[in-house]
Amino acid sequence: MAKLKLSGKELRAIGYPEGPVISLAMNLMEKHYKHAEKEEVMNILRSVVASPLEFAGDAVLALIAEQLMPKEKNKSTIIRMNDIGIHFDVFGAEQIEQGAMYQMELAAKLPVSVAGALMPDAHAGYGLPIGGVLATENAVIPYGVGVDIGCRMCLSVFDINPKELIQKEQYFTRELNEATLFGSGKDFENPTPHEVIDRKEFGEIGLLKKLQGRAAKQLGSSGSGNHFVEFGIVEIREKDEILNLQPGNYLGLLSHSGSRGLGANIANHYTRVAREKRKLPGDAANLAWLALDEQEGIEYWMAMNLAGDYASACHHVIHQKIAFQLGRQPLTRVENHHNFAWKEIHDGQGLIVHRKGATPAGKDVLGMIPGSMTAPGFIVKGKGQATSLFSAAHGAGRKMSRTNAIKSITHHLLRETLEKHGVKLIGGGLDEAPQAYKDIEEVMRSQKQLIDVVGKFIPKIVKMDGANGKRRGKRKEDLTLADGE
Repeated sequence: MAKLKLSGKELRAIGYPEGPVISLAMNLMEKHYKHAEKEEVMNILRSVVASPLEFAGDAVLALIAEQLMPKEKNKSTIIRMNDIGIHFDVFGAEQIEQGAMYQMELAAKLPVSVAGALMPDAHAGYGLPIGGVLATENAVIPYGVGVDIGCRMCLSVFDINPKELIQKEQYFTRELNEATLFGSGKDFENPTPHEVIDRKEFGEIGLLKKLQGRAAKQLGSSGSGNHFVEFGIVEIREKDEILNLQPGNYLGLLSHSGSRGLGANIANHYTRVAREKRKLPGDAANLAWLALDEQEGIEYWMAMNLAGDYASACHHVIHQKIAFQLGRQPLTRVENHHNFAWKEIHDGQGLIVHRKGATPAGKDVLGMIPGSMTAPGFIVKGKGQATSLFSAAHGAGRKMSRTNAIKSITHHLLRETLEKHGVKLIGGGLDEAPQAYKDIEEVMRSQKQLIDVVGKFIPKIVKMDGANGKRRGKRKEDLTLADGE
């Protein structure tokens, strides 16, 4: 007699919910009922899913029934915060709004918090503030990572005279327009094939199965908000052994974007799960966490890492398209991400380090910190400063909300600023005007102990979403929040 073989599709068809219970039921039944008739086994499984309480005493079926029973709600659901929070260092405190300080102080009182830091570009967000760094023990906070999971910077440096940006402005403008798509919900009719779309996680996690097709269509797109792709001048004043570029001026291609609808869906779904599992008081609700030894935490960790790799793939697709058109391979590439959580060792303890809008700055780790559409960005090398948990700022940081920027900045002022700095803007809006951001030079001065500057990037042709400063998109799952979320 052939051995019993079941499929997840068959179990879902008789009412089994998506989740770990399906694989558990398949494994148990194929092991303990391997010589039984399939129809008999399916009838047993129908009975279990219909009345799980009746099978609580069965040696085998109780394991399945337990997964199907309604979970009792804990009457004391509110988790108590610590009265005194952990210490965290603040860099550039004079530039940081009170809202961000309050959010960081709240995060410091979580029972799972171990260490933290606040970067000079910090401002308020959801859960952990943008610019917030938080180390926890065996816990990951979805809104401590952020909605735009794995959002990153990617810089390609080409051995091309940057004067060509002026001489062939139309050519470089065309390349930016053709290399990627901007705007919430935008996707390609003919997607670029990439191995990241074939990752096993898409088949193993229920949520991801529904997102795979859309992720394929959005691969290589750039979203909205403060995301950009731009050409500019890379200035290297002296050779650095890590960056390994000779002094001089080069043509640079710099991009900033994240994981699009894939990351947003992952973040929102697992935040809801975390909030249901761990009730926190008042303003702390969005700091709910998942343990890394529970099913939901394991799933989130897998999905987060997939979204980070997907975001990286988006940048690589864009840079490869443009490199092909330029007929050159880059001399080097500098890439780093934020809105992520890492497993790291600090003071001999294994911790989960969340960097929401913060750049990894371990010893000799290269990164790219941008300014604004007219302000320079900086190629940096980390010093491995323990007090910042090996972190630095991820940009200039907003000093003005989007609404206030649109109300107080005129198109005339934006045009004047662009002309003054010799920048050609494609798309963009008043909400992304340079005046909406902090002074990047001040931000850099506030973190001298965290990073060394090894190069500068001066933007010249900037491509952004062309929504004219209006709120982008109506579909929540497509929103890539432009303030570092």
